[in-house]
Amino acid sequence: MQEKIKKFASADEEMRWLEETLEYNSKLYYELDAPIMQDEEYDALFRRLVDLEKEHPDLASPNSPTQRVGGKVSEKFEKVRHQVPMDSFGDIFSEEEIYDFVNKIKTEYPEADFIVERKFDGLSVSLEYENGLFKRGLTRGDGVEGEDVTENIRTIKSVPLKLNRETDLLVRGEVYMPRRVFAKLNEKREENGEKTFANPRNAAAGSLRQLDSKLCAARGLEIFIFNLQSALEIPERHSDSLEILEDLGFTVSPGGILCNTAEEVVNAVRSIGEMRPNLPYDTDGAVIKVDRLSIREQLGSTSSTPRWAVAYKYPAEIAETELTHIEIQVGRTGVLTPRAVLNPVRLAGSTVSYATLHNIDFIRERDIRIGDTVRLRKAGDIIPEIISVVAEKRKDGSVPFEMPTHCPSCGEPVVRPEGEAAVRCFNPDCPNQLSRSIIHFVSRGAMNIDNLGESVIEQFIENGLIKSAADLYYLKKEDISALDRLGEKSAQNIIDAIEKSKEAGLEKLLCGLGIRHIGEKAAQTLAAKFGDIRAIMNATVEELCVVDDIGTESAQSVVSFFGGEHVKMLIDRLIDAGVSVESKEKPLGNALEGKTVVVTGTLPTLKRAEAEALIRAHGGNALGSVSKKTDFVLCGTDAGSKLTKAQNLGIKIINEEEFLEIINSQKGD
Repeated sequence: MQEKIKKFASADEEMRWLEETLEYNSKLYYELDAPIMQDEEYDALFRRLVDLEKEHPDLASPNSPTQRVGGKVSEKFEKVRHQVPMDSFGDIFSEEEIYDFVNKIKTEYPEADFIVERKFDGLSVSLEYENGLFKRGLTRGDGVEGEDVTENIRTIKSVPLKLNRETDLLVRGEVYMPRRVFAKLNEKREENGEKTFANPRNAAAGSLRQLDSKLCAARGLEIFIFNLQSALEIPERHSDSLEILEDLGFTVSPGGILCNTAEEVVNAVRSIGEMRPNLPYDTDGAVIKVDRLSIREQLGSTSSTPRWAVAYKYPAEIAETELTHIEIQVGRTGVLTPRAVLNPVRLAGSTVSYATLHNIDFIRERDIRIGDTVRLRKAGDIIPEIISVVAEKRKDGSVPFEMPTHCPSCGEPVVRPEGEAAVRCFNPDCPNQLSRSIIHFVSRGAMNIDNLGESVIEQFIENGLIKSAADLYYLKKEDISALDRLGEKSAQNIIDAIEKSKEAGLEKLLCGLGIRHIGEKAAQTLAAKFGDIRAIMNATVEELCVVDDIGTESAQSVVSFFGGEHVKMLIDRLIDAGVSVESKEKPLGNALEGKTVVVTGTLPTLKRAEAEALIRAHGGNALGSVSKKTDFVLCGTDAGSKLTKAQNLGIKIINEEEFLEIINSQKGD
């Protein structure tokens, strides 16, 4: 072994040699399945590099193979604007649509050819390299902005930390979890009594968004690179760019099929479809792309999808199995939802044991009974649903299913309100409602309290630490650390996160309270108009209906919610704990009073959320769609259908400069 380690002139020289040797052998092992070094030998070199980095921290490289084990913990992921927007592909579902897509392009560009690639079922990311070194990794996010998950990306062994050539470039890829890794992960979680992941895509997404990169490193994620976003030199064809990327050290999208005619494209799509069940990873379609980049540029894009590519989605796979039982789940708003318990069956890449039955009307329409053989598919390749009963296999003596008359969680009578499909439990102290309402309260769109997962909340409830969301703000560190699997450090992290959430603002609090018909958008509108929760609590239905986007049903829901004595006590306890009940969007003026504004496209300096916040802060109403009631459209570059509709309706269109002049005009008054 020692013979392999040469004599080096300096620690720096030895460390660089170790990095290159380890990275090369890692690629042989993990990507090419052709190792030439024994595990013990690799481990010895790895330990040597770790020791040198400890002795000479100033010489340690951020792209060292030792960084792949993770260990850095983030408080949250910073949002970063993409250098190149990460558009999604338009979906098609039939071979006829394939012919239409290809022939339309061939009519305009007879010289066009196409490449058909596998569509991986994972999480899309962009990777940035500078001078050949990995610099940053972002999730797709909304296509305009993504989350900075650089430290987690570093842990993926198929991501080259150093390219084979010094160059600047930006690539796009798909992070995925191999099926064998997914199976082992779920098996381990089941053994530990943890909730299993629904499918490899969910597991990959959850792993990449772990705040502790060491947890991400343990999940065995992989990546395929499928597009060159930008580079110092761009080849003429996409297929050429994949070869260049492979030469640089990337694991590129495999099995691309070059085609010239629509018939060849259809055959390629069929070929990929036939191999899907035998691939070691999940795919949910095939992507058809124009190969020549100059033609792509001429075809351009719509506001959200390129015109030079489409994603063909394969027909949903259907399976048959027996429905053995119907269990009732109680949601955070008291809705009783029936769920089918099934004999486990393999469907579209995962084992399915449950399927939602929505409500009693859904069950009656399909005449679904316990003991029936049912036909299943996955809606959008994700959510299992029952599409029909196999009537000829129905057992003798089966009877129609009826919803329970009492809540299975608390035993109180349940009610089906007039005009609703849902059966509800109205007991505010119902245990199941408490659990789910607090899970919603701490969620990202609401109070955004980190480190409070479902299992932790269940522990708090089971041990009598919380009986309402307000109790979270009265928790003590010593009570938390005394619970199973929660030590001093975890307890302090939870306390810190709860304390931080006190300043989330009225918008987040209203959303977290889980008022029926009041989502994030309506919560923002109410907070901007009333400014304080006490004003909303005292508002009448008529006063609430004056607010844009708040209809009679939503207004009545708000009044009913805040009319309950237990809710008034909850709000009082939140206020006593120091939770902010005032809007963070302080009124800045009334220049847009009564005006309805729609934001579209990319603005020069303002993000869309910032522009909408300014609209509300100046008395306006920020909506997401254009109608005759729209007063004007704030428009940036790459605007799409909203701009077209505004032009057709004759609605005034302004740019960012004009918008800022309007809201700043009062300052001189």
